[in-house]
Amino acid sequence: MTKNKWGLEMMPATICAIDASTTSMAFALFGTKNNKLGEGLGTVGKINFEGSTNYEKVMDAAKKTKAFFEYYGGFEAIIIEHTVYMNSPKVAADLALVQGAILGSAGLTGTKIIQTVAPITWQIFLGNGKFTKDEAFVVRSQNPGKSESWYKSHIREIRKQKTIRFVNMQYDKTITDNDIADACGIGHWALSNWGKSTGLDK
Repeated sequence: MTKNKWGLEMMPATICAIDASTTSMAFALFGTKNNKLGEGLGTVGKINFEGSTNYEKVMDAAKKTKAFFEYYGGFEAIIIEHTVYMNSPKVAADLALVQGAILGSAGLTGTKIIQTVAPITWQIFLGNGKFTKDEAFVVRSQNPGKSESWYKSHIREIRKQKTIRFVNMQYDKTITDNDIADACGIGHWALSNWGKSTGLDK
């Protein structure tokens, strides 16, 4: 892959955008010539990992994602949501293991370029950042007497639906799975920000 005059990697022809969890990998394949989701590739989807322990799921993830990458002949480039610590150090550690399995499988099938983006970075780019105090107040006033966990879950669901609506309108899709929509959102960010490997950016 060549460099532009600023030293950044030039946009690859295709990008595989990934939203991984401890139980699945959602993906969206982008052709970048016309900024189209699925251009020349035609698919979004989700691979579920099986196992009674996280280590079994990690091994299943490696096996299934390697088969996925091989099916498409490998990808020139991958953009994946960076692992960040949220509420549980165990979940963060387990997710890091799964992502390692996925990216290791990608490397075995020819992927050379991997970039990351922090969740809040691509969410803000879609106009779907964290709720302000005023927005959170509206939710509370419309749903009085609920628990703190209920409010957090409700706001999280509102934001998930907002991402789904954005992706479906932007790319004329009918996606209903929020993980797949997140993968699309990650890819959408990459189309305008390739070369910015953000990792833990603010």
